[in-house]
Amino acid sequence: MSDNGSLITPALVDLHLAPADKAEALRALGQRLVAEGRVTDLDGFLADVAAREAQAPTGLGDGIAVPHCRSVHVTRPSLALGRSSRGLDFDAPDGRPADLVLVIAAPDGADDVHLQILASLARRLMDPAFTGALRTATDPSVVAALVDGGEAGPVPADAPATPDAPDAPGAGPRLVAVTSCPTGIAHTYMAAQALELAAARAGAEIRVETQGSAGSTPLDPAVIAAADAVILAHDVEVRDRGRFTGKPVVDAGVKAGVNRADGLVAEALALAAAGPAGPGAAAAAPVPAGRPEHWARRLRGWLMTGVSHMIPFVAAGGLLIALGFAIGGYGISSAPSVVGHFDWTSQQSWAALLFQVGAAAFGFLVPVLSGYIAYAIADRAALAAGVVGGAISVTVGAGFLGGIVSGLIAGLLVRWIAGWKVPRPVAGIMPVVVTPLLSVAVVGFLMFVVLGSPIASAMNALTDWLNGLSGTNAVLLGLLLGAMMAFDLGGPLNKVAYTFAAGALTTAGSAPDAGSLTVMAAVMAAGMTPPLGLALATAVRGRLFTREERENGKAAWVLGASFITEGAIPFAAADPLRVIPSAMAGSMVAGGLTMSFGSTLRAPHGGIWVLPLIGSPVLYLLAIGAGTVVTAGLVLLLKGLGRPPVPADAADPAGTLLTGTAV
Repeated sequence: MSDNGSLITPALVDLHLAPADKAEALRALGQRLVAEGRVTDLDGFLADVAAREAQAPTGLGDGIAVPHCRSVHVTRPSLALGRSSRGLDFDAPDGRPADLVLVIAAPDGADDVHLQILASLARRLMDPAFTGALRTATDPSVVAALVDGGEAGPVPADAPATPDAPDAPGAGPRLVAVTSCPTGIAHTYMAAQALELAAARAGAEIRVETQGSAGSTPLDPAVIAAADAVILAHDVEVRDRGRFTGKPVVDAGVKAGVNRADGLVAEALALAAAGPAGPGAAAAAPVPAGRPEHWARRLRGWLMTGVSHMIPFVAAGGLLIALGFAIGGYGISSAPSVVGHFDWTSQQSWAALLFQVGAAAFGFLVPVLSGYIAYAIADRAALAAGVVGGAISVTVGAGFLGGIVSGLIAGLLVRWIAGWKVPRPVAGIMPVVVTPLLSVAVVGFLMFVVLGSPIASAMNALTDWLNGLSGTNAVLLGLLLGAMMAFDLGGPLNKVAYTFAAGALTTAGSAPDAGSLTVMAAVMAAGMTPPLGLALATAVRGRLFTREERENGKAAWVLGASFITEGAIPFAAADPLRVIPSAMAGSMVAGGLTMSFGSTLRAPHGGIWVLPLIGSPVLYLLAIGAGTVVTAGLVLLLKGLGRPPVPADAADPAGTLLTGTAV
């Protein structure tokens, strides 16, 4: 079979996948992709796969796993298939080891045709006849032909899988659904297929919108209007959720759409039978079907949505401001506007330009944080009140604390308004006129008159405290921030510490030794330490690590130096009880020493690449080095206790994999 345009070739099929370890199995299949020219950098690709695995397990159940990712290291949409007689643990919901492992690799900029092929494959994985054929085939060429679809060609990603399902008006209850997942390659389309099959079994009509990588065809407004209920099976925010206002909604994760499709359809039909939910029913925040989500988890999700949208403004604005100071000195903050005063040959003019563009970007930081917190709570209708509340927070001096408060108030207020029962003629203008008008007015009043001044006082107190930190207090704060940065390696607690530092950075003013600048320095040092420490550990005593971990260690040098804490995730995922405490100890040392030394940092990102912008750079590097050594030493100590090293003769000099090695 020619591989021209093919998703898979016989060389990408391993019918006797030997490794019993998931990571080694993924490496074995990844090496086949490299050998076929489908992947350019094995370690980079595996890191992208690991990052996707960290978001949510890719074990589907029934012995199937679909690890997948979009990666800049993939040259064309491809699939490598392995069949394991022993089974591999991919954290499937039914606990069954996966004997079929399909590694789906998509380029970062894959074209729609190839992505539709991947989407079609994902749908076919829900067909027992298809997966049964994959399990019984004895020839890799047969497997490749099955996956590529023979002569039939790709099935459009949004094509209904059940042509015999009721389709005529009045034939049965009508449902609409939206499915989406973080990568938009596999689970999005599997959930769509499962829901279509479940609806057919229940005698219902369903139309599914897949918001995936292969593009999305929005549901026809007439179809939505005629629907009796809505199913949202998603792990990322549903686009244009306001379309479903007034419809009963079943809201669940995308894996529930794959594994519990019959249950979701039954819930939707029960809601439809109970009658209309009232205007705004679909504007509520996502709650997994069958069990209410804990309020703390929902609050964390709302805050993380705001933070994730804010970080690009922080990084761009902060780095530009830092460059402005580096070129023009701290007095550049009082330079006149470059409008009408820009001199192409003047270094000070260029410094002022960098500073003023960065300051403009920083001006959006709090409004964006507030707006997207509100958006996460109550969708697009809350965005206006959130952004305006954040802007008022800046005006009254309430800063990022005010932005958090205004975002929460705006989102909860709009969510409450969306639940009002109003006459049908009014319901049509609620999302675009009434809700924004009322919410902006109320949030503006609260932030200007009631809450703004107390929060501004708290922010001023925080700023004064940071600027006055010295001695033991500063070291204790550095220890705490270090522990937070390493505890979940880029997760919510890490982001809380980073947001605290970035928010404090906005209050630093032009003082070159402001306490808030030392906080930013401590956070970045603590975030660099975990990957650097693990890289050092693999270099010092590689026999305690698998081949994959040793390869990841090489990449971790660059990731750690660039302040990408996530470079330690592959190590933590494989051995959390040893790696995470070691990383926390090293980060606490780095953070505490940085605060003790009084090192400062005005850039919110950059790692060693912004070293010229760091105050006391030699001591700063010393703090990072000490934390790196502590992390590496503890990892090696803990891994060495009661665990034999990888035998020297287990490593194949030809470059093949370690298999069956206890590490």
